[in-house]
Amino acid sequence: MQKNNGLTMQGWKGHIVALFGGAILPLAFSPFNAYPIAVLSLILLFASWDNTTAKQAAWRGWLFGLGMFGVGVSWVYVAIHVFGHTSWFLAGMLTFLFVAILASYLALFGWLVKKLSSYTFSLFDIALLLPIAWFGFELFKAWFLSGFPWLELGVSQIEGPLAGWVPVMGVNAVSFLVALTASCLFILFKYKKPLFILPVVVIWCGGQGLQSVDWTWTAGEPIKTTIVQGNVPQDVKWSPEQLVSTLTLYQQLTEQHWDSQLVVWPENAVPAFYHQLKDFYIEPLIKEAQQHNTDILLGLPVEDKNGQDYYNSMMVAGQDEGFYHKRHLVPFGDYVPFAWLRGLIAFFDLPMSGFVPGPEKQSLLKASGQQVGISICYEDVFSLEVLDALPQASILVNATNNAWYGDSFAPHQHLQISRSRALEAERPLVRATTNGISAFVDYKGRIQSQTPQFEQATLTTDIQPRQGATPYVIAKRWPVFILMLLMLLSWFYYHRKTDST
Repeated sequence: MQKNNGLTMQGWKGHIVALFGGAILPLAFSPFNAYPIAVLSLILLFASWDNTTAKQAAWRGWLFGLGMFGVGVSWVYVAIHVFGHTSWFLAGMLTFLFVAILASYLALFGWLVKKLSSYTFSLFDIALLLPIAWFGFELFKAWFLSGFPWLELGVSQIEGPLAGWVPVMGVNAVSFLVALTASCLFILFKYKKPLFILPVVVIWCGGQGLQSVDWTWTAGEPIKTTIVQGNVPQDVKWSPEQLVSTLTLYQQLTEQHWDSQLVVWPENAVPAFYHQLKDFYIEPLIKEAQQHNTDILLGLPVEDKNGQDYYNSMMVAGQDEGFYHKRHLVPFGDYVPFAWLRGLIAFFDLPMSGFVPGPEKQSLLKASGQQVGISICYEDVFSLEVLDALPQASILVNATNNAWYGDSFAPHQHLQISRSRALEAERPLVRATTNGISAFVDYKGRIQSQTPQFEQATLTTDIQPRQGATPYVIAKRWPVFILMLLMLLSWFYYHRKTDST
């Protein structure tokens, strides 16, 4: 094997490289959208793992994760301190603990990589094992402890050439393509193998070419749709004194758009239980909507039949009626995982933090003559869960409340995630938020129009329903898993062959 060219990092320099590589990774995501940085970031991580022991690789994996999540999800501090009414010191400690736990996942995969490979990475270690390790890290992060699939590299690529692969393979597979690109470039630099530029060219040029392919087609006439963004401040939203004002606000803003066929309100726009408002607010609203041939999708809590549990729900009011209950809840937001935590600090006793998950199998809501794939807030970060509504759903709706995170990266990152769901499914997306960023997104994941943040606003456009299924909707992740298996078998064969010589 040829001598390397000095990209590997020894001692404390390697630690700094790992930390720096992780800290710059969030720049690949919105609001910065510098998507090539994702490749550079992984090259730095892979270089920092070269010529290390398993223990050193674990430490550098943790440092990379510390930089990645410390910058990328720093908005957790805002939710805990500003809206959770927790001291700056305790909020900082809880945020650090959250980041440190997430970083430990990458430490685990760094340790595994070095346990399986050699002290100095071989060409096959870099080409086969490292991209699989990153793919495994993202899947593990999206599953463990209910999952946190934030900062998935594929999401950062929807502004670039690799966006063409998203409806073919899904966001996680595009993350793998980013990691494979980084591996090939690392081999090019380390072992001077020009042939490894060819996979990079195929991946990136292929993605660019695929962007012109439509996997789905239009279905029926466009639907005039309005998003209502009430901008009710989070700190007074659930106050009883605010209830009448909030109800009046959303009703008046809706009445200005009775010429729309569909009106969408955000998550928990109605800050009271359905049964409490049914007679004097919901039913009159339904009758008025019916008179104007309008359907309203609105968010509100719904108590179940036993009167003890309640759901975070969306309901359709108008020509059709029905409910969707949120299935994937946010720990410490929708519910507190351990009952004994309540009362310890204010953040563990937030208003309406006792929701229960809705049934896994729910019928799609029908609005304005269309089957609607609904996700509430955090649910749309879970790609496969959004796919449950497809290919039946002709439009997607995400209703969310980003008010928890103030003027941070979170609303921009979440909008980018929502856009990736639209692109995976090739469906138009209506995204209604409490205080921004609300947006209409077309079937290619492109923003058609959006609201400003922290302003009361309505947004109206015509959305075009679509039918059919993308390759990703049909096959999901199975083709990528098969590819991973073939790569692992090839890697084991190589090691067996080299160990026997």
